[in-house]
Amino acid sequence: MSDLTSLIHATEQTLTRIAADFSPAVFASSLAAEDMVLTDMILKAELPIGIFSLETGRLHQETLAVLDKVKARYDHDITLYRPQPEAVAAYVEQHGLNAFYDSVEMRRECCRIRKVEPLGRALAGNKAWVTGQRRAQSTTRAELHVQEDDAAHAMTKFNPLADWSEQDVWDYIRANDVPYNALHDQGYPSIGCEPCTRAVQPGEDVRAGRWWWENPDSKECGLHMVDGKLIRIKSVAA
Repeated sequence: MSDLTSLIHATEQTLTRIAADFSPAVFASSLAAEDMVLTDMILKAELPIGIFSLETGRLHQETLAVLDKVKARYDHDITLYRPQPEAVAAYVEQHGLNAFYDSVEMRRECCRIRKVEPLGRALAGNKAWVTGQRRAQSTTRAELHVQEDDAAHAMTKFNPLADWSEQDVWDYIRANDVPYNALHDQGYPSIGCEPCTRAVQPGEDVRAGRWWWENPDSKECGLHMVDGKLIRIKSVAA
């Protein structure tokens, strides 16, 4: 059994266990390559795990196009959660449309409005949530576990691809003809909102294009943080 075959088997077992033992559960998809791997696994196996994405209002058109690709391939509509219009309007009126460039605090406030608050609504009423995070993505995720106790949301959090490498992800996508974001072919290994994401140069970290004007240790949007710190409170044996 190859290393990738073993990873696939372990990930499928994790997803099956989530569906069986942690229902209701939802998968938070950013529509990036990793998330397309999990989308493929969940939908092919017809697992009762809801799939949603945060439509921040500032995503690339290529990212939004993935929604149509999923519909065409799997006949499945990904549920979208959007920020509260009044909160966006107040931020823009008080600070400006692109105030997130001014400071980490302003950027995190924008992320809170456009991503963190909608995430709270998306997770409400569920017992567990799933992400496509991988340990190898960045220094801020080096201690990622497959299963964690997310006290901030009072639920269990799963990162089924924690052990996967970038190569593993792409080998799976190519072997299974999984649809993916066209920006990945244009030097975007990690994709967020359009004004906060750039292509990376050869040899750069895969998340170097995210909030490229900040220090590497601040590069999290807040979805996986509490009081400015990564939610890594307690790992749980799988």
